[in-house]
Amino acid sequence: MDTIGITGGTGLVGRQIVTMLRARGHRVVIFTRRLPIHPPADAMVQYALWDYVSGKCDTNALASISAMIHLAGEPVAARRWTPAQKALILDSRVRGTSFLAEMLARHAPHCHTVITASAIGYYGPDVVNAAAFTEDDPAYNDFLASTCMQWETAAAAMAEFTRLVTIRIGIVLAKEGGALPRLAATLPLHVLPVPGNGRQIVSWIHVQDLARMFIHALDDHKVSGVYNGVAPHPVSFSELVRAVSHTRSGPFWMPHVPAVAIRLAMGEMSVEVLKSCTVSSAAIVSKGFSFRFPLVTDAVKDILHAD
Repeated sequence: MDTIGITGGTGLVGRQIVTMLRARGHRVVIFTRRLPIHPPADAMVQYALWDYVSGKCDTNALASISAMIHLAGEPVAARRWTPAQKALILDSRVRGTSFLAEMLARHAPHCHTVITASAIGYYGPDVVNAAAFTEDDPAYNDFLASTCMQWETAAAAMAEFTRLVTIRIGIVLAKEGGALPRLAATLPLHVLPVPGNGRQIVSWIHVQDLARMFIHALDDHKVSGVYNGVAPHPVSFSELVRAVSHTRSGPFWMPHVPAVAIRLAMGEMSVEVLKSCTVSSAAIVSKGFSFRFPLVTDAVKDILHAD
C-alpha cells in the first residue's frame, strides 16, 4: 500500500486519520517538530522531523510518500488570544504551510495529492436572511478569517505540482478534546451552561466523519479544491447542549452565561463562541461523501456513550 505523510498526526483529528490509514494497510509517516524518545509500537508508523522554524526536514522520508495530509498548526482555542499567541497561530499555519510546499516541491517527487486543513472561521458570522455559507463565499475581515485566507493562499502554491484539496473544518466533536468535553464537564452535576443566548448556530462534525472526509478526498482523485468539513445539519448552541443532556437520565439545569461574562473571561476569542456561523456541506456530499453521523444527537450519544 501507499505511504501517506501527515503533519499534526498526533493531534485530535490526526490520531483518527492515522488509525484509519493503518486499518487500511497504509504505511504512515508522521512529520513532527518533536520526535518521540521511543519508537512507535506499530512498525508501519514512522516519525520524521519537519520543523518550519529551524528549516529542517527529513527529505528521505518526504521522498517515500505518495500523498500528504497537512493538519499542523497552533491550536486556536488553547490559550487566550494575546498578541504573541495570535502571532503563533498565524505563523504556524502560514509559514508552516509555505515551508511544507517548498519541501514537497523539492523532495517529494511521488506525492500526487495534498489535503490541507483550513477552518470555517474563514466565513465570519451569519448574515441575516442569507443562505448557509458555501465554499464560494468570500473571507470575512477578522483575525481568524484573515488567518484562514493567508493559510489557504500559502497552500495554493502546491496546486502547481500536485492535486490539492482544502477542508475548512467546523467545530469538531470528539471525546478526547475540543468543545464537547468542556461542555460535558458538568454532566455529573446535572448542570449544563449555555453561552450567550444559545441561538447562535454551530456548524459541527463528528471527528470520525471528519477523518473519513480526509480519506475520501485522498481516495477520489476527482476531488480537488475547497470543501467545508461540517455535518449536514448545523444546530443552535442550545440544541447542542440539549443533545449532551440527553446522554444522561434525569432533569438538567441549563443556565445562560451572559455574553459580557464570556467576553471578560475569553477576550477576543469569545467571538468564536458567541457568533452564529451556518455552513453548508453540500459540496462534499456532491462528491459522493456520506456521513455516518449527520445528526448531532447521534454524534453526541456515540461520543459520550449514553446510559
